[in-house]
Amino acid sequence: MAQNKELPSWLLRGISEIFPSQNNQKSLESVIREAKTNKKQLRVKLGIDPTGTDIHLGHSILFKKLRSFQDNGHKAILIIGDFTAQIGDPTGKNKTRMQLSEVDVKNNSKTYLKQLGLGKSAEKSILDFETEGRLEIRYNSEWLKNLNLNSIIELMSFSTVGQMLAKEDFNKRYNSQVPISLHEFLYPLLQGYDSVAVSADIELGGTDQKFNIAIGRDLQRKFNMEPQYGILLPILIGLDGIKKMSKSEFNTVGLCEEPLSMYSKLEKVKDKIINSYIELLTDCDMSKLDLKDPRELQRFMALEVTSLFHGRNAALEAQSNSQKIFLGQKDNVGDIPEISLGKSNFPIKLFYLLSSLNLYKSSSESKRSIKGGGVKIDSQKITNPDIIFESKEELLGKILQIGKKVTKRFDN
Repeated sequence: MAQNKELPSWLLRGISEIFPSQNNQKSLESVIREAKTNKKQLRVKLGIDPTGTDIHLGHSILFKKLRSFQDNGHKAILIIGDFTAQIGDPTGKNKTRMQLSEVDVKNNSKTYLKQLGLGKSAEKSILDFETEGRLEIRYNSEWLKNLNLNSIIELMSFSTVGQMLAKEDFNKRYNSQVPISLHEFLYPLLQGYDSVAVSADIELGGTDQKFNIAIGRDLQRKFNMEPQYGILLPILIGLDGIKKMSKSEFNTVGLCEEPLSMYSKLEKVKDKIINSYIELLTDCDMSKLDLKDPRELQRFMALEVTSLFHGRNAALEAQSNSQKIFLGQKDNVGDIPEISLGKSNFPIKLFYLLSSLNLYKSSSESKRSIKGGGVKIDSQKITNPDIIFESKEELLGKILQIGKKVTKRFDN
């Protein structure tokens, strides 16, 4: 995004787009300036659908920006999409999402808030749950669950089939004759209605959310409200350096991963995405970095990001242990999460052992990963999934690495 010197640097960092440039002849710069002068809190909305149990670094970009608004005196409106999660956002999907149960969504919501720092001090959490007046947590079932048929019909009358098919994901599916369920057309309208319900001044989202945020602006106008501004942030590329970070692509770094696992993954990211990781995941001043060696830059980035989520001391220990593993000095490595072989029946093939330890969802997935070179034992890559271990004594004390996401020590 072209730099706008009138906007504060904390807001500009990592932004892809702000739209519109003006709301009723008012720019976002003037709105923020007036809010500061009048000591008014802007209501900054971010919605998350708890469709899974884990938050990864790709998600954290939006939460970091929301925290920046909090730290600058504004109110974060965190919407837990407990109702919309049961529909599933069709954005980026080439088929209808599996609908989740109410119980699944409720359980996932609890894990999300914990990962964001609920119960921790403001200094140790991603969002500030501690400072009074800085955070409002809302569940969109509050207003969506009670919409009657008349209200839903009214909501649907505000949009057309043509508008919905203009959405890239719907358009691709329609032209490819991939079925689109009618309830999927409702999703952008319901997300947009969230902005009406919470009187959002600003909504944050990834670049893939522009359509849904724009629908929110349209609905606010229909309800005679000042339409929100949209602030779009980039989609973080995953560890493979190709596709967006996503659990389905096995290219993620989870916020709750152990320091060593997090650091080890990050120090191996592709050269072409290191700078974007520094810009989007840290507060480091890119102009002051004087690291020309890509390896040094990788280690620097890995240390900074791991420090952000685990503290400096844990990150430094992870860096040291990662180097020891690389050099084959596993006996000198500090604390590494252990995985028990106590319930495994030997002799056993490697692919079956790893799937039985719940390190993979299935034996076939385990086989693919091993064949692809994704598994190391004591720094030695193993590509034969059918290798047999006669007894657990062959593995006790050895360090297992799965890609860039799992580091474990085999234990009794």
